[in-house]
Amino acid sequence: MAKAKSIMIQGTMSNAGKSLLTAGLCRVFRQDGYSVAPFKSQNMALNSFITKEGLEMGRAQVVQAEACGIEPSVLMNPVLLKPVTNMGSQVIVNGEVLGNMGAAEYYKIKKRILPEIISAYETLSSQYDIIVLEGAGSPAEINLKDDDMVNMGMARIARSPVLLAGDIDRGGVFAQLYGTLELLDKEEREMVKGLIINKFRGDVEILKPGIELFRQRCSTPVLGVMPFIDVDIDDEDSLSERFVRSGDTGVLDIAVIRLPKISNFTDFAALEATEGVSLRYVRRPAELGHPDMIILPGTKNTISDLLWLRQSGLEAAIKQRASKGCVIFGICGGYQMLGQRIDDPLETEGGGSVEGLGLLPIMTEFHNEKRRVQIGGTVLQAGGVLDGLSGRRVEGYEIHMGRTTHLEEARPLLKLDDGSLDGCWNADVYGCYMHGFFDSEDCRRGIVVSLCKRRGIDPESISVFDIKEYKEKQYDLLADAVRINLDMESIYRILNEGL
Repeated sequence: MAKAKSIMIQGTMSNAGKSLLTAGLCRVFRQDGYSVAPFKSQNMALNSFITKEGLEMGRAQVVQAEACGIEPSVLMNPVLLKPVTNMGSQVIVNGEVLGNMGAAEYYKIKKRILPEIISAYETLSSQYDIIVLEGAGSPAEINLKDDDMVNMGMARIARSPVLLAGDIDRGGVFAQLYGTLELLDKEEREMVKGLIINKFRGDVEILKPGIELFRQRCSTPVLGVMPFIDVDIDDEDSLSERFVRSGDTGVLDIAVIRLPKISNFTDFAALEATEGVSLRYVRRPAELGHPDMIILPGTKNTISDLLWLRQSGLEAAIKQRASKGCVIFGICGGYQMLGQRIDDPLETEGGGSVEGLGLLPIMTEFHNEKRRVQIGGTVLQAGGVLDGLSGRRVEGYEIHMGRTTHLEEARPLLKLDDGSLDGCWNADVYGCYMHGFFDSEDCRRGIVVSLCKRRGIDPESISVFDIKEYKEKQYDLLADAVRINLDMESIYRILNEGL
């Protein structure tokens, strides 16, 4: 059985830019005619995706698969950890929920999971020319090295050379790189074949004397300096800079509530990239203002985030805006919050019952079974401000634990392809379970036209685009930056030589 060549991106810390560098290399190799796939043995993130098989995986590997031009597979991310509390996570193996575990409990079962990781990698390796692996956090976490299966431990399994990336934007990049190498043992240091200085802002000529001095102290070569590049590619997790962006004010103003356990915020990337739309994330009532639309996003813990919404004062602010005709839209957990009540009899999220915002005639009850499915459908005859959505085609996926019941007066929002109904609308309040709802060009055009019509604005002043075509352009821009700023000749030599 043929085995792929491999190369691995590790970082000196979390958020050093590993995911983006991995996606960039994936795109370059694909452009050069190779069949290539990403791989990350263990990912920790709330931003997940549902495959065609109904299996759950990390969003970062979905992005990297898109850069490769291939269909996402759980083989690319066999273990996903979704934080539920500060001390524990939902553990997902091969796309299926294993259970909620604290850190100590998870470490006890890691060795049992390792064969699943090895099997996933070997299967992937037999199907492609090149595998680009991504590490997690830092390989220098010396308290975790014994059971490591995501950084140097995974590099050993894959017999993969390693490129180590440091984040110069945070400062101290030479100390990051040198200190990380010093904390590795001799065998591990020999596996690191090159260093990358990432997220540089400014004139690289100013940095060159530092690189030369670093070379005198460190035998591992610096293979390039990646600038802080302006590409619009989905971020991996809540470290995302999207939450703190303050761009120009658009013709339309959309506010997304930044819940403490917000998940799948990539649902709003297409809206955010739409010229003429200003999309911002809000944590306090004073930040809310008077937007054209307020979105309640998905969350990993609906009940605790609903209580936070109530305690922060945002619930009252949202209901006040709704009473004055502001459009409110809930996705997944946000949809559940808009209902009359949420019940948790099996203690899926801690138990008990809590009142919802009372803006939609629905009730939700949590069950242990998670619904995971890709779906498509059509918007039914919708009223209110977003009447322009009626008849529009939408596609996406569902991933949730709750089952929602329509009360007698409820009007469903979507008719799914399997004939079932999803979502609900009432006056200017809307909600559904479909992640990816706003990705549809047709759907976004319906929203833009409806909101502009209400404001008396010409909808032609806002450019609605094809999100797939837009993403392809962003991946190509990323690949261009990799080719210009990294020593691809040396990277190909490292790839071909292997370990």
